[in-house]
Amino acid sequence: MKHVSLYSQINERREEDKHSFQENKFITTIKKNTAKYNLDNISRTKAYAAYFNRNPEIKWAFLASMVSRNAGWNMTDLQGRWFSLALDWQKRFPIFLTYEMANWLIFNDAYPQLLLYELSLHYNRPFFHLLKEFNVSCFMEAEWQCFWEEGDKERLMTSLIINEQNLIQEPVLQNKKIKRKVFGTSVYAFQDMGHFSCVIFPTLEGRLYGYSVHGFQKLDNRIELGKKLAALLFFDELKDSFYNFSLQTEHTGSRYDYEQYLHGNSYRETPFLRGVYPVIPHEKVKTQNDWVFGQAKHISKWRKPISPVINGKMDITKWFIHKQHQMHSLIALKSWL
Repeated sequence: MKHVSLYSQINERREEDKHSFQENKFITTIKKNTAKYNLDNISRTKAYAAYFNRNPEIKWAFLASMVSRNAGWNMTDLQGRWFSLALDWQKRFPIFLTYEMANWLIFNDAYPQLLLYELSLHYNRPFFHLLKEFNVSCFMEAEWQCFWEEGDKERLMTSLIINEQNLIQEPVLQNKKIKRKVFGTSVYAFQDMGHFSCVIFPTLEGRLYGYSVHGFQKLDNRIELGKKLAALLFFDELKDSFYNFSLQTEHTGSRYDYEQYLHGNSYRETPFLRGVYPVIPHEKVKTQNDWVFGQAKHISKWRKPISPVINGKMDITKWFIHKQHQMHSLIALKSWL
C-alpha cells in the first residue's frame, strides 16, 4: 500500500499545482512538438529513434522505435499482395485503425514524458510535475523522479512498458467496436493460434530475431512480451547489430526495409506506408481515470526481470520465413478455391 499512498500524494499535489508563465510556455511547446511527430507511423518511428540517438540512457525510446517499425510493417501488409487477396477492405481497414490508434495513444502519452526529461536535463532540475498537463499517470511521475535521483535505466524502461500497455487496455483492447471488428474475428483467431504475428528485430546481415505475439488481448501477456523484447534488443551480443540496422535503414513501412538484406534478389511485396494510407485524424480520448489506482497491486509482479532465451532460439530467421510462406500458401489456396 506504500505505493498507492505515494501515487495519492502525487495526485493530491497535482490538484493544487500552479505553473509559472515559463512553465506554461514549455507545456505549449511540448504539445505542439508531440502533435507534429504523432502524424503517422513513419514520423513516430523516426522521432523515437532520433530521441534515443540524443539520449541513449532512455532505452525505452529505442525499443519503441523498433516496435513501431513492426507496427508499420503490419499496417502495410494489409495493403500488400497477400492480405489484399485474403480480405476485403472492410475487414482490413479496422485492423489498420487498431494499430494506428494504439500507436497514436502511446506516442501522445510517452513523447511529452521524453521531452520533459530533455527539458530537465537542459535546466538541470526536474520538471516532471508538469506531466499532469499531459494526463500522464501518477505512476510515471513517480518513476521519472526515481530515475532522476537514482538513474536506474532498466527500471525506467520496464516502467514505461507497464505504463504504455495499461494506457491502451481500456480504449483499445476493451473497446467494444474493436473487439467486434478485430479481436472477435476469425482472422484474428487464426493469426493468434497459428503464431503468424511476430515482433522482429532485423540486422544488416539478414538475420531476424524476435518473438511471436500470442494472447495479445491480455495485459499481462503484452507486458511480458515487452520485457522479453527489451531484453533481446539490449542483449550484449546483438544490440549493436540492431542499432546499426536502425541507423542505416530508412523506415518506409514496407517489409522490404529488411527483406532487402534477406535475399539478394528479393522484390517488394508491400508498399510504402505513406503511399497507401492518409494521415488519420484522432479525437482526444476522454480523460480516463488514472490506471495506477486500479492496478497498483500488480506492479511488483510486472516489475520482475525476465531472462531472454539465449542464442539459437532468439534467431527466428528460418522459422519466420517458413511462417510467411505457410500463410501465403493458405491465402493462395483460399483464393484458388
